[in-house]
Amino acid sequence: MRVLAALSGGVDSAVAAARAVEAGHDVVGVHMALSRERAEYRTGSRGCCSIEDAGDARRAADVLGIPYYVWDLSERFEDTVVADFLAEYEAGRTPNPCVRCNEHIKFAALLDRATALGFDAVCTGHYARIETVTAADGSVARELHRALDAAKDQSYVLAVMGPERLARSMFPLGDVASKDAVRAEARDRGLGVSAKPDSYDICFVADGDTQGFLRDRLGARPGEVVDASGAVVGRHDGAYAFTVGQRRGLRLERPADDGRPRYVLEVRPATNTVVVGAAELLTVTRLEGDRAVWFVPAPTTWQPCEAQVRAHGVPVAAQVRATGPDGVEVRVDAGLRGVAAGQSLVLYDGTRVLGQATVTVAGR
Repeated sequence: MRVLAALSGGVDSAVAAARAVEAGHDVVGVHMALSRERAEYRTGSRGCCSIEDAGDARRAADVLGIPYYVWDLSERFEDTVVADFLAEYEAGRTPNPCVRCNEHIKFAALLDRATALGFDAVCTGHYARIETVTAADGSVARELHRALDAAKDQSYVLAVMGPERLARSMFPLGDVASKDAVRAEARDRGLGVSAKPDSYDICFVADGDTQGFLRDRLGARPGEVVDASGAVVGRHDGAYAFTVGQRRGLRLERPADDGRPRYVLEVRPATNTVVVGAAELLTVTRLEGDRAVWFVPAPTTWQPCEAQVRAHGVPVAAQVRATGPDGVEVRVDAGLRGVAAGQSLVLYDGTRVLGQATVTVAGR
């Protein structure tokens, strides 16, 4: 197969590309330039997409003996991922930019361009497995599963891609035992990125100060912090900077009557108000979502599943049913704590991904 290998400049994508070459595919490497200011995107091990990363990707391609190109997708990234991030926070929701990057960039802009250029698949360094199953009628389907290494599993952020794009994707690292094993393989293959630190946090917030980034982009918008009864207990500089479940940085002027800590329960953008309350009020048992993507036929009646609302969260027992063409409703048996509108809701059956949606309502 003709395979386009996405080379981020890190160890995972380099080893994934090496495995694709070793499997006999005709591989071409491409680095996605996503930042308008690439020289400013890496601080220590934070971020990605810097000039340093592009150079590391080129050197990996040289070691593997494959052609290498840089595609400038910075405008697309700014107009989709960054714009969505700002709009969601401004609307009082909590987005996951990695999910949106996979949706709009890696498995839309990149994959669609690769297909137009005649490539059969895109290879990435994501930790997830693709299993091919044959039905009784002889038809073949591909399933998205968790990676063997649960600590590195990225099926949660990949679930948004859907079955059509899964059919044109390769994840060679899904079966590795650990990140240490990937680094050891990179050393054995002579790849200089074997000891390179992982990028983490939000790639376009290089210093890790998300509230500062939001403040710079959205400006100061002073408002009130209130308790569940509506009493004013503090002030803030912008409701958009708070997330459901947050405890630190609330700057409350009045302690709770019972002396217990308080958490953000709700962000109300219409009134620029942040609502705080006791920890037990964070637990929800019912979720609704939209923009649903299914890897199985959408269930029209209640079906058992496991629900996960954070990239490295713990899946919990639940029941799910589809509501309309792109809606979903989930009942959580024991409850979930601190779920906010905007979060990605991924549904599993064991290791298999059933579907994904964006949370719109979290309640009791």
